Amino acid sequence: MCVRCLQQGRYVPATVVDHIIPHRGNLALMWDESNWQALCKPCHDKKTWTEDKNPVYTY
Repeated sequence: MCVRCLQQGRYVPATVVDHIIPHRGNLALMWDESNWQALCKPCHDKKTWTEDKNPVYTY
């Protein structure tokens, strides 16, 4: 189930594995399973669009 939809009391199947903290090429974050969450495509697209619009880079 999509974790964001569940927070709103809706039961929507998850179709995407999302990175909670965007990895932006950081392989440790990319493969860290504790950084993964299940989302439906609409929630993933909205989250990604917001993050891409306001990127935070940590080098």
